Amino acid sequence: MASNMDREMILADFQACTGIENIDEAITLLEQNNWDLVAAINGVIPQENGILQSEYGVETLHGPAYGPSSHSAAASSAPSSSSAFRHVVPSRQIVERQPRMLDFRVEYRDRNVDVVLEDSSTVGNIKHILENELQIPASKMLLKGWKTGDVDDSTVLKSLHLPKNNSLYVLTPDLPPPSSSHSGALQESLNQNFMLIVTHREVQREYNLNFSGSSTIQEVKRNVYDLTSIPVRHQLWEGWPSSATDDSMTLAVSGLTFPCHRLTVGRRSSPVQTREQSEEQCTDVHMVSDSDGDDFEDATEFGVDDGEMFGVASSALRKSPMMPENAENEGDALLQFTAEFSSRYGDCHPVYFIGSLEAAFQEAFYGKARDRKLLAIYLHHDESVLTNVFCSQMLCAESIVSYLSQNFITWAWDMTKEANRARFLTMCTRHFGSVVAQTIRTQKTDQFPLFLIIMGKRSSNEVLNVIQGNTTVDELMMRLMAAMEIFSAQQQEDIKDEDEREARENVKREQDEAYRISLEADRAKREAQEREMAEQFRLEQIRKEQEEEREAIRLSLEQSLPPEPKEESTESVSKLRIRTPSGEFFERRFLASSKLQVVFDFVASKGYPWEEYKLLGTFPRRDVTQLDPNKSLLEVKLYPQETLFLEAKE
Repeated sequence: MASNMDREMILADFQACTGIENIDEAITLLEQNNWDLVAAINGVIPQENGILQSEYGVETLHGPAYGPSSHSAAASSAPSSSSAFRHVVPSRQIVERQPRMLDFRVEYRDRNVDVVLEDSSTVGNIKHILENELQIPASKMLLKGWKTGDVDDSTVLKSLHLPKNNSLYVLTPDLPPPSSSHSGALQESLNQNFMLIVTHREVQREYNLNFSGSSTIQEVKRNVYDLTSIPVRHQLWEGWPSSATDDSMTLAVSGLTFPCHRLTVGRRSSPVQTREQSEEQCTDVHMVSDSDGDDFEDATEFGVDDGEMFGVASSALRKSPMMPENAENEGDALLQFTAEFSSRYGDCHPVYFIGSLEAAFQEAFYGKARDRKLLAIYLHHDESVLTNVFCSQMLCAESIVSYLSQNFITWAWDMTKEANRARFLTMCTRHFGSVVAQTIRTQKTDQFPLFLIIMGKRSSNEVLNVIQGNTTVDELMMRLMAAMEIFSAQQQEDIKDEDEREARENVKREQDEAYRISLEADRAKREAQEREMAEQFRLEQIRKEQEEEREAIRLSLEQSLPPEPKEESTESVSKLRIRTPSGEFFERRFLASSKLQVVFDFVASKGYPWEEYKLLGTFPRRDVTQLDPNKSLLEVKLYPQETLFLEAKE
């Protein structure tokens, strides 16, 4: 087994001989041949018995193993040149070429078909095999996934310079889509969230990363680069399923264990270092320019990965802005920000307050002390290399989302566009002062995103913390909790002051209420007395009027009575003696021919109207008032004399 030093030298010479620039592909080919350089080269450019045909003639490499000694011997025979090796192209076939077998894994909807063919076959041969396996006409198939772009059915596989293992997929746009149940299952798988527990081997640090099923393996590797500073091309992984053969594959179909999967990543030896070490040991093998290595090493750090040597990644170009430039209405801008954030990073994210910064202050700081919260201001910047990891791994972590929703009002702003940046700095100066605004103004792009923690005070708003994007979930949570401790202490004081103030106000309100009730009672009592006096006065008036009326009636009756006959009168005279309820008696003489009504009038003139009193006879006991008043006293047998008494009617 070759040592690490030997492997680095073998890798550099293999790339120089074959022209394969993709390190992953080169390492894969060498590992398939147990790091036997000759066998690996023959696997790409097969020759009989390890014979390599170069532009300088026939060169023979003996033995299955390739070490430093044989390396030096072979290198010494080559003329000195600034480019010692080129792509090796056979000038003549010495021995009949052995067929090279290629493996293809072809994905179609929910099926995977393995196809093994010689490199002399054509693309049409693959379609013919798939036609038998998938029962789909070859004319309806679009075979995709070729590294060199689209090909036609007549293309010979050898001309594509393919590695031994390849992944393809079939599209059938002219055929009906799969059943709704399969489509629903695939959509559900794409919407699932995978927890990837990635261990950084060199520093023994563990990262818990959440990704949706629609994320690709390439996106995972780029996020890991942001966390570990290991460029994608130098990442050495352990733990990916055997079916995860293509970085463009989504996590939903890669075969990862749901919901949690463990991976390990480390740094692969740099190809530049390998070449430099090879130069130190064998300076005549090949030459590397002064600038090529550094530029190639830094390519990934500027958004270039495995074939993207110039320009930015195409995924970045497709991003929609988080917020419109020169947004007039902050609420509308925040609506677009929230929608774009969800489309990029999923629905598990902080609930952003929709409204102006002033409205967020009102919501967070100006309610009751028990209901107040901290204000978290998230400042986004699309051009920062930390933004994607911070959003997907920090802000979208369930623990962070839950903690923010319980204890914070979260407001966001996009600082990517200069106009929006200037507008926020103006708002910042107005609300927090020029010192905080200057602090944010001096932040470099790569220090974004920023997370500002604001606490409302009686007279001003205080910035407790400014958290930069180069942090971890644990550090972010610790700083949020530290801010909450400060806020909780202040909140308890505010609650105590508010309770004391409310207690004083309650006492005052109770006193005011008692005074009001007392006034109401006094007024009610006074009004009742006034009503009673008014009623008494009214009744007195009625009584007086009734008495006056009765007196008038009595006088009228008294005046209307016939004169009392004398005792010596010649006419028949009846003498009546009448007893009052109080025991008094009064007597009067009446003519026997007088009507009984005259007696009633007489009694009424004494204050006893016959409507209220009964006039009763003694022997026999009878109610005289029930007799006919038009009859004479003689007729009712009240002659010559009679004693009567008055009794009040019921």
